[in-house]
Amino acid sequence: MQQPLSAIKPIANELKVIINNKHDLIWAEQQRDGLSQECKLYLQAEWSKREVVIPMIIDFVKKNNDWTISLQCHKYMNIP
Repeated sequence: MQQPLSAIKPIANELKVIINNKHDLIWAEQQRDGLSQECKLYLQAEWSKREVVIPMIIDFVKKNNDWTISLQCHKYMNIP
């Protein structure tokens, strides 16, 4: 994964991390360093792995309520 630029982190409005596996959840938490308290935190499943990772994301967000789940609704509706 590509880390956010450290110069951008203090002024970022949001951080969205695409989750492929459980290790990405750990990586996401590590990226919080340097972000403002107002920065919104989003986790989104890699579409091709959504069946596996969405339950992991849900469990993580229930335990870490600073994070929000991000969904690509258009994909669920088969809109490209």
